Amino acid sequence: MGRVFGERVVYGLMRAATYVIVLVVAYIVFDIVRHGLPVLSWGFVAGPPRRGGAEGGILPAIVGTLCLVAGAIAVALPLGMATAVYLSEYATQGRLTHAIRLAIVTLAGVPSIVYGLFGLGLFCLFLHFRQSILSGSLTLACMVLPTIIVASEEALKAVPQGLREGSLALGATKWQTIWRNVLPYSVTGMLTGSILAIGRAAGETAPILLTAAAFYLPKLPRSIFDQVMALPYHLYVLATQHPDVAKVRPMQYGTALVLLILVLGVNLGAILLRSHFRKKYRW
Repeated sequence: MGRVFGERVVYGLMRAATYVIVLVVAYIVFDIVRHGLPVLSWGFVAGPPRRGGAEGGILPAIVGTLCLVAGAIAVALPLGMATAVYLSEYATQGRLTHAIRLAIVTLAGVPSIVYGLFGLGLFCLFLHFRQSILSGSLTLACMVLPTIIVASEEALKAVPQGLREGSLALGATKWQTIWRNVLPYSVTGMLTGSILAIGRAAGETAPILLTAAAFYLPKLPRSIFDQVMALPYHLYVLATQHPDVAKVRPMQYGTALVLLILVLGVNLGAILLRSHFRKKYRW
């Protein structure tokens, strides 16, 4: 009787905590939509900023954010998946592999400002990429890489061992087995990791603050070596550094809403792609 009561108490506390988190997130989203929706217009989304970013639009910030996220995912996704395949399918399971996994998990919890300082030292100063899209994308890629590796490796482990053994028994090579029997059934889990990575890369300020972002740059980038505006940094400066914070408050909410829509849109596309693969490869 006491055990049943204890389980009910724990279950009730967990459910209450879940409801509280959902309500808090819903209130934040509602507040952003309520104040940001009146600001949205074609001129705001497609126009350049004016008067130091206090007026005008945020098109350069939108383009800069998309460039940084696309560059980060283009580098981190194939590298993370390849690393996960090696650790799961090829690496000898010993102390060295265990140490590598421990290092990856540790890197996943490193604060983003540390990655920003790392990117500043390596990409901007040592490799002379300066503050640019390339430096920012590589820094974001380093930041999200551990998340992609961990999620991809867990997805590979979830594939039944019988699929591998059956393929090898029929004469397929190791790589043929992985390519045709393992990856198709683990790609949905890998995309889950990429969804988390995309969301984190799009919303981070500290790494791009030191490697790529400029607050006021009312022109679109022409190459990967150009500095860019970005929505997270633009929002940060409007909210904390502008001399008249109250005056630019509508710009803050509008920028936050656009960033929210952008992240949700990218995540929705990844979720739809994941659903497609899940329906295509069922086991």
